[in-house]
Amino acid sequence: MRVLVADAFEESGLRGLAAEGCEVVYAPELKDASLAAAIRESDADVLVVRSTRVAAEMLDAGHLSLIVRAGAGVNTIDVAGAAARGIYVSNCPGKNAIAVAELAFGLILSLDRRIPDNVVELRAGRWNKKEYSSAPGLFGCTLGLLGLGAIGAEMVRRAQGFGMHVVAWDHRYGAADRPFSEEDVRLAGLELMHRDLRVELAPSPEAVAARCDVLSLHLSLVPATRGIVNAEVLECLKPGAFLINTARSELVDHEALEAAIRTRGLRVGFDVFEREPTTAVGAFEDPVVHMPGVYGTHHIGASTRQAQEAIAAETVRIIRCYMRTGKVPNVVNLCTRTPATHTLVVRHHDRPGVLAHVLEHLSTNQINVQEMENIIFDGAKAAVARINLDGAPPASLLETIRSGDPHILDLYLVQLAG
Repeated sequence: MRVLVADAFEESGLRGLAAEGCEVVYAPELKDASLAAAIRESDADVLVVRSTRVAAEMLDAGHLSLIVRAGAGVNTIDVAGAAARGIYVSNCPGKNAIAVAELAFGLILSLDRRIPDNVVELRAGRWNKKEYSSAPGLFGCTLGLLGLGAIGAEMVRRAQGFGMHVVAWDHRYGAADRPFSEEDVRLAGLELMHRDLRVELAPSPEAVAARCDVLSLHLSLVPATRGIVNAEVLECLKPGAFLINTARSELVDHEALEAAIRTRGLRVGFDVFEREPTTAVGAFEDPVVHMPGVYGTHHIGASTRQAQEAIAAETVRIIRCYMRTGKVPNVVNLCTRTPATHTLVVRHHDRPGVLAHVLEHLSTNQINVQEMENIIFDGAKAAVARINLDGAPPASLLETIRSGDPHILDLYLVQLAG
């Protein structure tokens, strides 16, 4: 299997792919037209990217069957375009969670103790203990979380270590204004280590903002979350509250944020910005970084050696599983619920041609097969096929299929729930 790696990637990951027998083409500087050309010229089966954009026109350049985002999220990939072309898209969720949580808390501590300002004054030869010897402190404060995925879980662990209360909301779960139970943890897949979670769910982002001293964003970017931190949410924050964003810049209404910084004295720690360069090194200009009380880092949330090694190992695992089984871990663009309306169940002797007979009659009658599986009974004498269809075959067709092959033992139709 040929793998095109079109972004910076750990050496351990390249070695791991080679050890699996992959032919690896490593070209970390590719983007746009050069990436499309490389997909075509390399004849790659698998594309691995980190932050590089993968657009629909690139998908038509070759015969990719799998795209792996070596990181969390897939917002830089045309996922719908890949789905329409039968190309799997997978990612590495949770592998950078600790790194991002560490940076988020670094920003929180920096805002609380004004660490960057301390450093600037020292380097300028000024000692100003009077200015910096008073800080709010974090103990007993409330951390508000928008997002309770893997990174949110790591934030909870660290907040509890600092003696902070935690209130949270996530668009994926049916949050209510009640204590966050262990059943919620199981359903959300958080797998927090503490039995006594001391986390409360709030019914809305506004409710979280109204209760917290620090609001930290850990949501994926989907239509429902774009601009979710808007003027209404910002208005709910206490004057002087902290806002931390190590997720996606598009989560925040930046015009409303700039107004809130000016009028409410909000303090901000961002790792992601609206106007980021498309290259690792380049000119940068964003008016928000010139505002008082705003600290920033260079979109480095996942950029620890620990995180990158974990992501590389997960990328290798995904490709290994795909090579050996045809299945893709962490795939994001398969239907979560079948669009089929009926399932045709066929019990049959395990003989060549039985399913071909069934499928031929369905095709002749313009009934589309959307999903199917064929499971063998113990002893490999018989099997059962479950064939999901986009419509109901008439009784006469079912009888034709049943009587047309002596190896069909039974056949019946199940209407799927709407």
